[in-house]
Amino acid sequence: MESQIRSRVIRAGLPLICFSLFFSSVTAQSLKSIDLEEAIRLSLQNSKGLKIAAAKVMQAEAGLSEAKLRQYPDVKVSGAYLRVNQPTIDVKVPLGREEGTGGAGAQEIKVDQAVYGMATATLPIFSGLRIRNGIESARYLKKAAELDASRDKEELIQNTVAAYYNLYKAQAAVHLVNENLKQAKQRVADFSNMEANGLLARNDLLKAQLQESNVELALTDAVNNRNIANFNMDLMLGLDEQTELGLDTSGISRLPAANSLEDWETTAVASRSDYGALQQRELAGVSDLKATKGEYYPSVALTGGYVAADVPGLLTVTNAVNVGIGLNYNLAALYKNGAKVKQARARQEQMHWALAQLDDQIRMQVHQAYQNYVENLKKIEVHTKALEQAKENYRITKNKYDNALATTTDLLDADVAYLQAGINFEYAKADALVAYNKLKETTGVIREKEQVR
Repeated sequence: MESQIRSRVIRAGLPLICFSLFFSSVTAQSLKSIDLEEAIRLSLQNSKGLKIAAAKVMQAEAGLSEAKLRQYPDVKVSGAYLRVNQPTIDVKVPLGREEGTGGAGAQEIKVDQAVYGMATATLPIFSGLRIRNGIESARYLKKAAELDASRDKEELIQNTVAAYYNLYKAQAAVHLVNENLKQAKQRVADFSNMEANGLLARNDLLKAQLQESNVELALTDAVNNRNIANFNMDLMLGLDEQTELGLDTSGISRLPAANSLEDWETTAVASRSDYGALQQRELAGVSDLKATKGEYYPSVALTGGYVAADVPGLLTVTNAVNVGIGLNYNLAALYKNGAKVKQARARQEQMHWALAQLDDQIRMQVHQAYQNYVENLKKIEVHTKALEQAKENYRITKNKYDNALATTTDLLDADVAYLQAGINFEYAKADALVAYNKLKETTGVIREKEQVR
C-alpha cells in the first residue's frame, strides 16, 4: 500500500528537472516576483553564450572593414642614413680643369656618408575583381554571423521558457503535495481520536499514518526539485543564488491555437535564422569562387613616388617625382590556380546541399514540434476531465466512508488519485506552453507575440 501511494505521487513528474546542483539555505532567501518576459530579458542580458556570439559579429565586421580597405592605396615610406668608409674612386671622365693649368684633372671626391628617402603609393585599378568579390564575401559572412547570433537568442529564449515552466511545475507540485499533507495530517488526527474511542480499527489508523509518511517523503522530493530548479534559474538570469523566485502564473491557462501545419512550415523556411545564415554563406561561397577565378587575370595599379637623396660632396637629388601604371601578371597562376578554383567550387557545392539538408531538417522539426503541441492540447482536455472525475470520486468515496460504505483503503486510494490528477493537470498546462514555444522556436518566430484563444 505504501509503495503504491508513494510511487503514484513520485511518478507524477517530480523527477522532471534533471539538474546537478543543490539549493540550500532556504531561510536566507530573498523573494523576487518575476514574469516570463522579465525572465527572458534577464537571460538575454546575462548570457555568456550571446556575448561570444556578439564577439563573432564584431570579428566579421572587422573582416568586412579589412576587405574594404583593400580598395585604398598602399603607401610606403622608407629612408636611411649611412656612414661609409673612404672609398677609392677612379674617375675616368674629366670632371673639370684645375685652376692655373690647362690640362684636365680629376677633383678629389671624399664620401663618408649618405642620406636617402623615398615614398611610394600604389592604387589598385583592376585586380581581376578579387577586391570587389572579397568585399561581397565578407559582407555575406558578416550577415551570416548576425543571423547566427539571432538564432542563439531564439534558442536561449526557448531554454528560458522551458526553465521557467519547469520551475512552475516544481512549485505546483510542492503546493499540491503540501495541501495533501495537511489533509493527511488532519485525517491521522481524526482517525487517532476515533481509534482511541474504539470507533476505528488500529489497522486503518496505521494505513492513514503510512500514507502521511509517504506524502511527507514525496514533499521532500518535491521541495528538493524546486530548490534545484530555483537555483539554476537564478544562475540563468544572473541573479543572486539565494533569490527565491515567485512566478507570475496569470497566463498559464491561455493557450494559443495550433493553426495549420502548412502555415508553420512556410513560416519556418522564411524566418529561421540558421537557414538565412546558411543562405548568406552560400552567397559568400559564390563571391569567393569569383575572387579565386580572378587570379587568372593580371593586376593593374596606378603608382606614384617621390625620391630624395644627399651624398655630401657628390650628389644631391630633390623633387624626383614619378607617376605611372604598373602591371603585374603571375603566369604560374594559369596552371596553379585551377586547384584553388576547384576547392572554391567544392565549398560552394557543400553549401548548396547543406542548405537543402537543413530545409528537410527544419520541416521535420516543425512537424514534430507541431504534433507535440497538438498532443499536449489534447492532454489538457483529458487531464481536465480526469481532475473533475478524481475530485468527484473522492467526494463520493468520502461520503461512503463516512457512512461506513467504503473502506479506509478506498478512501486513501481516492485521495492519492485526486492528488495525482491535480499534479497531472498543472503539468499538462505548463508542458503545453513549453511545447508551443518550442514550435515557435523551430519556426523562427519565438520573439513574436502570439494571439491567444
